[in-house]
Amino acid sequence: MDTPRVSRRLMLGIPLAAVAAGGIGFYALLERMRSGAYNPQEFNNPLVGHEVPDFTLPGVDGNQGFDRAALIARKRPVLVNFFASWCIPCVGEAPYLRAIAKSGLDIWGIAYQDKPGPLALYLAKYGNPYRRIASDLSGRVAINWGVYGVPESFLIAPGGMVRWHIAGPLVPEIIESQLKPALRRLS
Repeated sequence: MDTPRVSRRLMLGIPLAAVAAGGIGFYALLERMRSGAYNPQEFNNPLVGHEVPDFTLPGVDGNQGFDRAALIARKRPVLVNFFASWCIPCVGEAPYLRAIAKSGLDIWGIAYQDKPGPLALYLAKYGNPYRRIASDLSGRVAINWGVYGVPESFLIAPGGMVRWHIAGPLVPEIIESQLKPALRRLS
């Protein structure tokens, strides 16, 4: 066989094979999503099953901040919610957070890379379900918690152990099928 012809075939064949493999992978992903076997919001956060990492965050606009020691000292579960005023899914999550807070579960918020002015407007407009609000302006604490994006929530057991996590907004389906069972397991 002629060497230039083989090289040309390889140069055309390799990219076509890569595109075909990518297409097959994408199709498999879509099929898993369609069947319910894949949820892009579910991934294993490395903190689940471990104590919260070391951190200290200041409060925002007169709210009390918090740190690792405050979470460890708690005698009741707490939901730690990373959120931001610029986050569209956070707006959708807001009424459900208020309902969770009314049901008796304390929620401590961490304002991720947010400034006090926009945050105050957000809370005034959408409500404040948080017992405490801390500011993670640099985003370093979120990195240490393994936060993928906002909103994200972590259920912290008494003593500071992370027992449950969700990447994405808390909506009724998630609250009923995941958060409430996680809370029952803590009882």
